[in-house]
Amino acid sequence: MRWWHIAPVLALELELFPEDAWSAGMFWSELAEAHPGGTRHYTVAVTPDGAVVGYAGLMAVGGDGDVQTIAVDGRHQGTGLGAALLTDLVREAARRGCADLLLEVRVDNTRAQRLYERFGFEPVGIRRGYYQPAGIDALVMRLDLAAGPAVPAGQVAPADLAAPAAAPEDLDEPADHPRPDVKKDTPHG
Repeated sequence: MRWWHIAPVLALELELFPEDAWSAGMFWSELAEAHPGGTRHYTVAVTPDGAVVGYAGLMAVGGDGDVQTIAVDGRHQGTGLGAALLTDLVREAARRGCADLLLEVRVDNTRAQRLYERFGFEPVGIRRGYYQPAGIDALVMRLDLAAGPAVPAGQVAPADLAAPAAAPEDLDEPADHPRPDVKKDTPHG
């Protein structure tokens, strides 16, 4: 993710998370740490015409990683894009030497919880009233990266999404709904 992605990412953020959306300042602050040696890694998914339809971010400090955010435009949910974004974060956390990867997910977001469970994340706790102003609880989930591969077998790597040799069926998506490219636009990505 680069600075010019902030406006479209913010628009998508407001659409998907109207009650607890991040501010532009929060995204700017996160990107300030997305540099070689920084503690953040951000990626975006864009359509062939350049529209941002997904994004994800990782914080990695010491041996610990935290999924800061992950979001996919509603029109692209169910295409494997969320899994591709999460794959990028898991691989980046492993590359940075993280032993654990944590995340918070709304307790009422069972679709996202199933995705995380497919990657091996396990529930470890609840943060009461975490999502404000609605006061929705967050389920805290943890992935033990030291235990071995966390990316489900057959999961497409984000770098492979644009591979011309990959047929749509190889990417586990409908042929009439191609998955956008995931752009690793951080200097260290």
